Amino acid sequence: MTLHSLYRIRFNSENMPTLRHSYTVTVPEEAAAVPFDKHDPRRKSPLSRSALVSTFMGLIINQAKNKTLQGLVGLRNLGNTCFMNSILQCLSNTSELRDYCLRNIHRTDLNNCRTNVALMEEFAKLTQSLWTSVNNDAISPSDFRSQVQRCAPKFGGCNQQDAQEFLRCLLDGLHNEVNRVTIHPKVSAEDFDHLLDDEKGRQMWNMYLAREDSKIVDLFVGQLKSSLTCTVCGFRSTMFDPFWDLSIPIAQKNSGEVTLKDCMRLFTKDDVLDGEERPTCTKCKARRKCTKRFSIQKFPQILVLHLKRFSDSNIRASKLSTYVNFPLKELDLREFASDISERPVYNLYAVSNHTGNTLGGHYTAYCKNPALGDWYSYNDSRVSPMSSSQVRSSNAYILFYELSPSSHSKYQMCRL
Repeated sequence: MTLHSLYRIRFNSENMPTLRHSYTVTVPEEAAAVPFDKHDPRRKSPLSRSALVSTFMGLIINQAKNKTLQGLVGLRNLGNTCFMNSILQCLSNTSELRDYCLRNIHRTDLNNCRTNVALMEEFAKLTQSLWTSVNNDAISPSDFRSQVQRCAPKFGGCNQQDAQEFLRCLLDGLHNEVNRVTIHPKVSAEDFDHLLDDEKGRQMWNMYLAREDSKIVDLFVGQLKSSLTCTVCGFRSTMFDPFWDLSIPIAQKNSGEVTLKDCMRLFTKDDVLDGEERPTCTKCKARRKCTKRFSIQKFPQILVLHLKRFSDSNIRASKLSTYVNFPLKELDLREFASDISERPVYNLYAVSNHTGNTLGGHYTAYCKNPALGDWYSYNDSRVSPMSSSQVRSSNAYILFYELSPSSHSKYQMCRL
């Protein structure tokens, strides 16, 4: 089994190639400098915190009074850009990321030592437009796309692209521009080999945060535990790696439905490494047949699950249209936790769908509006209400889950 989710496609700027019907705002101290109100030279004192909140809330309330509901605006297709539109709508409905952009907090995190920070700026502007638009007209993401093309030429032109690859590239690019770390310390993972598993996991997570620390990491990154056991001497070694999403294989059954947990069990089951895949056992000092197993050490706030519908075969590309039954609420993942006493529970809020085959297809998104609590279908320029019973389909490709409020306080510790 290979861990596709650990391979991150990096942007290279050098190469150039739920409250219903309400909106609750908590303004941090850093956001006090955001100019929500025009400067009045007659005002002798700075805008107070309460006035800042009132001004912003007024904007939200006034928008809510319009016939156009917030966040229900489509995106124009610029030529096979449905993959981009689908992901953008899923991210737009990610509550904390949306608020991060709406309140311009991202500007306090922009890496001033880098000249190119336009990707985050354009992403924030686009998100703001989706949530403050005063009419139903679809928005053109052309300015945002220009920045994507500058950073990742792969997604330029009119070729069809994979939505999951685009998601990874986009999150990585956004993270690079708002990374709070400016000096990267050098630390070797070998320094932690003598530690017990839990302490080793904590140290490696902190080592990761010492280099990669941003709002994007706060939301999307978790930690995966990999255990390798020698079948000859029984020695077990462990490794801990960050993940931005999990690419999980689709289980196959002769009868009965396939569930999301069936796919997760296939992802985390023991995998035998033999023949050319045999690793070198640290204790035996020789290549041995081993078993490898994954478990989740740290659960992210936003868990992105990529259903591997497309084959990796170089001979013939194919797509699996297997219907995977996934829960909309209370996805309990305790059986996949490194610590079996944990109980992480997630709720679904967005799905990126792919219809068609390997030769051609179309992407759409189903999203639960965080302000209204209702589900909507996003098909490029068209946005329409839908029933929650329609969210599950054989076209589901990328699932976006958010840690439930009951689990949030326990698992959202940026530094373990």
